[in-house]
Amino acid sequence: MSQLTIDSYEDFLAYVGQDLGASEYHKVTQDQINLFADATLDHQWIHTNPERAKVEGGFGGTIAHGYLTLSLVPYLWDQIVVVNNLKMMVNYGIENLRFANPVKVNDEIRMHASLANISDLRGTIKTEMKVKIEIKGEKKPALAATLIFLYHFI
Repeated sequence: MSQLTIDSYEDFLAYVGQDLGASEYHKVTQDQINLFADATLDHQWIHTNPERAKVEGGFGGTIAHGYLTLSLVPYLWDQIVVVNNLKMMVNYGIENLRFANPVKVNDEIRMHASLANISDLRGTIKTEMKVKIEIKGEKKPALAATLIFLYHFI
């Protein structure tokens, strides 16, 4: 899978309203879920107790934290787009975030992104990315949102 390369504001402008591509699939494992639970101190049984989740959870096993799925955005984003000539990039916000479908243990997910809007705020570039994290074999995405990034080019 090839990454899109962006070197400037003008490069971004060329992609407004267009699909930017998709990442590779990433398998969400129980080890990853457990590490996230440790990092966030969220050890709810639906995430960390496979035996109980299988019997009581309604999903056939454990599910990933919604915020674990969201936290994979930078990893998946870097597979879609490479932005060069930066001083820095800042995560500015998330709009219309919906966790539409749980990610079950061992599900494979990938992200699709499109550039909805871009604006130049006196040299800082504000981008609005429409993203969906898909679950392999599922029609409904795990999540959908508009991510807002600020890019400071050199």
